[in-house]
Amino acid sequence: TGPVVEIAGALGVAFLVWWGGMQVIEGAWQATGFMAIIFILVRLVGSLRRLGETSTKIQTGLAAADRVGTILYQQTEVAETPDAVPMRGVEQGISFRGVCFSYDAEHPVLEDISFDLPKGKTLAIVGPTGSGKSTIGDLLPRFFDADAGQILIDGHDVREYTLESLRTHIAMVTQDTILFRDTISANIAYALPDTPREKIVAAARAAHAHDFIERLPNGYDTLVGERGLTLSGGERQRIAIARALLRDAPILVLDEATSALDSQSEVIVQEALEELRRGRTTITIAHRLSTVKDADMTLVIADGRIAESGVHAELLASGGLYAEAYSTQTRH
Repeated sequence: TGPVVEIAGALGVAFLVWWGGMQVIEGAWQATGFMAIIFILVRLVGSLRRLGETSTKIQTGLAAADRVGTILYQQTEVAETPDAVPMRGVEQGISFRGVCFSYDAEHPVLEDISFDLPKGKTLAIVGPTGSGKSTIGDLLPRFFDADAGQILIDGHDVREYTLESLRTHIAMVTQDTILFRDTISANIAYALPDTPREKIVAAARAAHAHDFIERLPNGYDTLVGERGLTLSGGERQRIAIARALLRDAPILVLDEATSALDSQSEVIVQEALEELRRGRTTITIAHRLSTVKDADMTLVIADGRIAESGVHAELLASGGLYAEAYSTQTRH
C-alpha cells in the first residue's frame, strides 16, 4: 500500500498544481484558495499513508495474538494429580530410583539412574557434553517427567506434590542467567517482590555482589538492559546467586553455573556459591572438575548411564573416566 499511496499522492498533487495553476492564471481561482487546496491535499496524502500502514499493523498484531494464544491455551505436558499435596520441607533427602528418560523414543537420554543424596549434602554430576547431566537437574523440579523409575524427596514421589510447592523448595542457578529490564533490586527480589531492601542487600552481600552494585550509577536502583546485557557474565551470575539466597530454598540445583566465566570471575562466583550451598541439599552439574572436588559424592555420567561414582580421591585412584578428564583439565 505504501508505494501505491505515494505514487497516487504525487500524481494527484502534480495534476492539481498544473490544472489549478492554470485556473489561477486565467483568474477563475484566487491564489489564496489555490494554496489552501494544495495544503489540504498534502495533509490528505499523509493521512492516507498512515491509513495504509494500519493494515500492516493489524496483520502483525493478529499474528502476535495467535502466538500468544497458542501459549495461553496449550495444555502443559506436566500435570498435577488430583490428590497432589503441598510439600512441607526436606527432612531426609533426595533419591533417584531407576530413572529413565528420553525426549523421543529413538534417542534415550538417561537410563537406570539411581542415587541417594542425604539432606544437607552436595552431589556433583559430571561428564561429557550431551551425556544427560542437565536433564537430571530438570527432572527434579518436574520440568519433565521421567519415563520410568521414581524421583523421591523424603520418600515421596515428586509427582505426589503440587507443582507450586515443589518448585518453591528448589532454587536454580544456571549458566544462562535470566535477568529482566528492571532494577538490580527488582531482579534480585523477582520471586519475592515485597522483600524489604535490607534483606535484598544482605543477600547481595552474601553473593559477593554488593560492592559492584554500589559502584553502579544508581546502586540497587540501576536499570539493567534486556537479559542483563549491561552487566558482565560474573556480575549476572552473582545477581542470580543473590536471588537464590533470598529465596532460601532447601534444595539447590547448580547447572554449569561457572562454565562461561573467566578465571577471575570464577573465583569470586565460587566463593558466593560456597555461601549458597551451606546447609542446603545441592546438586551441582559441572564440566570443570576442579569446581566440584569437595562434593560429598560425585557421579560420572556417560551415554546416559552412571559410569562411575565416589568422592574425588576415590575416582582419581580408580584411573577411570574421571581421572582421565581431571588430568586433561589440570594439564591445560
